[in-house]
Amino acid sequence: MALNRRLAAEALGTALLLAAIIGSGIMGERLASGDVAVALLANSIATGAVLIALISAFGTVSGAHFNPMVTVAAAVNRELTWHQARCYIVVQIAAAFAGVAAAHWMFGEPAFFASRHVRSGGAQWWSEFIATFGLLSVIIGCARSRPEAVPYVVGCYIAAAYWFTGSTSFANPAVTLARAASDTFAGIRPVDAPLFVLAQIAGGLMAIGTMRWLIAPIRKNQPNLPVM
Repeated sequence: MALNRRLAAEALGTALLLAAIIGSGIMGERLASGDVAVALLANSIATGAVLIALISAFGTVSGAHFNPMVTVAAAVNRELTWHQARCYIVVQIAAAFAGVAAAHWMFGEPAFFASRHVRSGGAQWWSEFIATFGLLSVIIGCARSRPEAVPYVVGCYIAAAYWFTGSTSFANPAVTLARAASDTFAGIRPVDAPLFVLAQIAGGLMAIGTMRWLIAPIRKNQPNLPVM
């Protein structure tokens, strides 16, 4: 598949993912009448469902990464060159901001406005480490054993991680940066975003190393098994 088409798929998928995250957050908050649990439930269900749909739609074109850490894992496992990975990551970040703007316009908001939603502290950073470690682990493991199930595994994991992490599981540097430009239910203060991203990078790299070690014996015994 030509790189430009793969990048277009990454752009469309990432933009639509952010539109769903931000849009469902706005809708959930408006309809919940102050009930944060109901708003979070709406946000998590919508995000998990749209991930299943988007990964199913774009997976055969670009791999449906929509996440720089997934792209890094693909480059480490030699599914992408590092040049291709850099292109993926730039497109993912740009498209994430486009998705935020699209969601805001659907609800009559400005394209971008800095979030005031405080997400800081050791518990939040540890949550992002765990969330990203878990996400990359299930993606890498499932891609080797049951690749057809990846869309459902990712959607279910993220929907669950909204609830079992203190940070509501951003688990994606591109998503984190873009959500800093949304002063809505799903936003994060720009000043808090860098440490979220660092925690996500650490968790993602730990997952990549751990899963390569865990799966190495399987690959040795089954040399035709795909890398990812």
